[in-house]
Amino acid sequence: MSAFHDQTLCGLDGQDLPLAPLKGKVVLVVNVASKCGLTPQYAGLEKLYQQYKDRGFSVLGLPCNQFAGQEPGSEAEIREFCRLNYGVTFPLASRIEVNGPGRHPLYRLLAGEGAEFPGDITWNFEKFLLGKDGRVLARFSPRTAPDDPALIQAIEKALI
Repeated sequence: MSAFHDQTLCGLDGQDLPLAPLKGKVVLVVNVASKCGLTPQYAGLEKLYQQYKDRGFSVLGLPCNQFAGQEPGSEAEIREFCRLNYGVTFPLASRIEVNGPGRHPLYRLLAGEGAEFPGDITWNFEKFLLGKDGRVLARFSPRTAPDDPALIQAIEKALI
């Protein structure tokens, strides 16, 4: 199993969220926030998830409050916000840190020293596309919308 698939996060519901079941799937990992100008991307992420989930695709949302305090709520508030406002059904983890000394091990793997696409996360909604084997295939800017042709093309190529 890949180092990605070895990870277990805490879900927004307080339950373990192991990544092992994502082995063999293409995964879009996104640090998310509820009070950001880019928050409407939740709708596009859910649409991507619905469009491709039956072909072996998943979105993994990782709430983060490191950018201007734009994810201040409790886990229950985040879950309810996502469900009510955007109908989110893809997996969401508990809030994590993506940069700095408290960087979550998953983000050390995705963006840390020695990663395929290293460097600090620049803002909410930065995206990493992982192949079925858990390797990072691409990194997309926070401003890259979920319906961006380059992102769609990368997902479709990875699903082949």
